[in-house]
Amino acid sequence: MAEKKSTTNTAETKRGAKTTRRQNAEKGFTASPTLAANLQTVLVDLIELSLQGKQAHWNVVGRNFRDTHRQLDEIIDAARTFSDTVAERMRALHAVPDGRTDTIAETTSLPAFPMGEVSTEDTIDLITARLEAVIGTMRDVHDAVDEEDPTSADILHAVLESLEQFAWMVSAENRTPAHS
Repeated sequence: MAEKKSTTNTAETKRGAKTTRRQNAEKGFTASPTLAANLQTVLVDLIELSLQGKQAHWNVVGRNFRDTHRQLDEIIDAARTFSDTVAERMRALHAVPDGRTDTIAETTSLPAFPMGEVSTEDTIDLITARLEAVIGTMRDVHDAVDEEDPTSADILHAVLESLEQFAWMVSAENRTPAHS
């Protein structure tokens, strides 16, 4: 028994000697290229949502300016938090998130936000469309993410719930009551 223990310790020492600081010391689930790409797609749209939200925040003018301005801040803060959560989930799965500006510009599914001042009414419609675009991206990748990694899908569920609530609340600003 002592010999067996000694052999095991020797094998462990040899394995340990091969590990370098550059290697990932953690073990566990590793995202497939498809899962990593799906999470990257979500990440890009969340980052772009935060950037476009800020553009809208700086340039919105008109009726209900203050409320719209503040509501945009809520969306921006949430999008930043969600993008960080997705990126950190990717790292936990040994995938490498890419939030560089050229990557965002080349791969986002969101349409460009207009330059210059934008009325509150138009801003509401534009931000609603961008929220719905991010929601669409997440729903497009959801089933594949869920099949491979239910934990990542749980993150998508929480983000979806929040973004759908924002979309409803923002779009309500321009709605009129339905008459029965």
